[in-house]
Amino acid sequence: MDQLPEDLLADLDVTGVQSLSGGDTAAAYRLDTSDGQLFAKTMLDAPAGVLELEAAGLEALRSAAPPELSVPRVIRVTDQGLVLEWIDESYGAGGAAIEAECGSGLAQIHRADAPHFGGLDPELPQRIGSFPVDLSPTDNWADFLLHRRIEPLLRTAIDSGHLDPAASDLLADLAPRAAELAGPAEPPSLLHGDLWAGNRVVDSSGHNWLIDPSSFYGHREYDLAMMLLFGGFGEDCFNAYDEVYPLAGGWQERVPWYQLPPLLVHAIRFGGGYGNSVMRALKQLR
Repeated sequence: MDQLPEDLLADLDVTGVQSLSGGDTAAAYRLDTSDGQLFAKTMLDAPAGVLELEAAGLEALRSAAPPELSVPRVIRVTDQGLVLEWIDESYGAGGAAIEAECGSGLAQIHRADAPHFGGLDPELPQRIGSFPVDLSPTDNWADFLLHRRIEPLLRTAIDSGHLDPAASDLLADLAPRAAELAGPAEPPSLLHGDLWAGNRVVDSSGHNWLIDPSSFYGHREYDLAMMLLFGGFGEDCFNAYDEVYPLAGGWQERVPWYQLPPLLVHAIRFGGGYGNSVMRALKQLR
């Protein structure tokens, strides 16, 4: 247990620790305790407040989630680590019912009242993952998405050498259409913020869980576009979502706009072909 910070384990009566695979920025562990198993993750060089922000997102999602979609309870959070309720994960294939429960559960989270577009709490760090962003409250979602999310990430991607500088001109051509590209005005929703398939877990009883959020209040199509970026969510999921909280017409055409933030983050972090994916999305939107 020497590899885990002492303050993370204090009073948990840990009897054993097993290192787990997965994760590109954190180390993960199963903790055996006298009260059962727990999950722990550590980020020993974490940017200030990153884990506190994740914990706040988990707690917000947990408060809004219906019975068919769970979020692990936060046991402890420190500057370097997070301890959560254990999920007995299943690695088999899911079925239509599991997909439908995921979609209907997410729709109910998105329907919950949210006060504004922006951060969950002004006292929390203003970040998307490890990237500093402006999360101050606003009523203008289209401007928020363009000026506080897409434009800064695009500049960083170009400056890092992972994106063709021509992307700047492409975005400038699209900027006057920001309100159109963001879709019809809707009330803000509590977002997971990083909802790719790896952050949806199905447990051994066939129950859906959401993990590893980067939550804020925004337009719900942001989450749906992320779900479509790398696959892993079936048609039954989206159909069930639409039954509970019908989507505005043309939402599929807006997906490339909403996929720009995660594509840009991936271009900055990983390079490779993500810069080309950004260029394709920008050209598709013209």
